[in-house]
Amino acid sequence: MNTRERIVLGITGASGSVFAIRLLQVLVRSGLETHLVISPSGVAVLKQECGIELDLEAPDIQSLVCCMPEWSQAKPLVDRSAVTEAVDAGRLCYHRHTDYMTPIASGSFRTKAMVVCPCSGSTLSGISRAASANLVQRAADVHLKENRKLVLVPRETPLSAIQLENMHRLAASGAVILPAMPGWYHGVKSLDCLVDFIVSRILDQLEIDNALMERWGE
Repeated sequence: MNTRERIVLGITGASGSVFAIRLLQVLVRSGLETHLVISPSGVAVLKQECGIELDLEAPDIQSLVCCMPEWSQAKPLVDRSAVTEAVDAGRLCYHRHTDYMTPIASGSFRTKAMVVCPCSGSTLSGISRAASANLVQRAADVHLKENRKLVLVPRETPLSAIQLENMHRLAASGAVILPAMPGWYHGVKSLDCLVDFIVSRILDQLEIDNALMERWGE
């Protein structure tokens, strides 16, 4: 696999788990090699917001990728068979949040980029201080030290001075801070449009072509 086609996705406990699900659907559909890690709080939020229960030790990845919340009018961008094919082919790999022996914990495992979506305040703090308290934080630390793209998608309001300081530290270290703050200028017709706006902006940072939103001037 071309290392320029490897993406790491961390899902943590901030609100906005639907952004991660939609992003996963696009990554699977694009045929990119995706490495997924989920924190315990991320699992809790997925259950609360999207009604999906996951076993952190052996999660049902097919159900996760193909899940959409009840309020959504959008259909999944991939079906279960496509997800199964990606898993079987090694293009969708799950890593336990406690497993520091997995490839994404090492800088010698080359990747294109990492996204933490959504990114909780505690994860933001841990990454900004290189705490490596779990695999999400460790993999993010690897991307910073190796000067690879790291996209962090916080979803919190209001923001404390400490959170703003953490964002500033990370931005100064090379991370992209991409808050889940959707625009309204692209012909919004449903909540799905707002979700796709954020996912489209994440994909732009990853240099992945997409048509999830109507772009200004096009």
